[in-house]
Amino acid sequence: MRFVVLTMFPEVFPGPLGVSVIGRGLANGYWSLEVIPIRRFAVNSRVDDAPYGGGPGMVMRADVLGEAFEYANSTYQIKRRIFLSPRGTKFVQNSTANLVEADNVLLICGRFEGVDQRFLNYYNVEELSVGDYVLSGGEIAAMAVIDSCVRCIPGVLGNLQSLECESFVGSSLEYDHYTRPNSWKGLSVPEVLMSGNHRKISEWRVNSAATATGRNRPDLVEEES
Repeated sequence: MRFVVLTMFPEVFPGPLGVSVIGRGLANGYWSLEVIPIRRFAVNSRVDDAPYGGGPGMVMRADVLGEAFEYANSTYQIKRRIFLSPRGTKFVQNSTANLVEADNVLLICGRFEGVDQRFLNYYNVEELSVGDYVLSGGEIAAMAVIDSCVRCIPGVLGNLQSLECESFVGSSLEYDHYTRPNSWKGLSVPEVLMSGNHRKISEWRVNSAATATGRNRPDLVEEES
């Protein structure tokens, strides 16, 4: 799988994507990353301009982004084109499967006040949000999307069960975890986890996941019902 990123700040990549299991997946060829500097396509050294109609901030130019997209598409045969935006469709765990199947995915990292809508309309660009909050740019959001997708690529994680037991697989959060020491600051590991009884351990984990979901994400419980 290949991710192609359009960004004003290419130096931030791969960043955290270059370490741990995701970084090993990159080094071992399970996925690849191409980073294209948007400033390479600047017009008179500018990639943005003042918004028509007035208002704060600057807007990224459609012609600049269009040239950047044309280059990316001709070079990498883009299958999905995505603009990271707080007003986009919310990115959730189930979104990863469709992206992984797309192979060549373009992630466009915005800056300033926004991008010229004509660029999004002309190239039929999807808008995707990683949450109901605003970031200074799309780079962090792009990294979150890449990380979430790459760990779903077969071979990247050594243990497939790691994926099957995670939060948002199904409609609940993940169960509580414990490791050594058995007792810490007067707090003990639940006895059932040290019992060796796999049926009881499985039941405990189901109940633990349900409790965590009801406490931290009651909206997921409401959606299921």
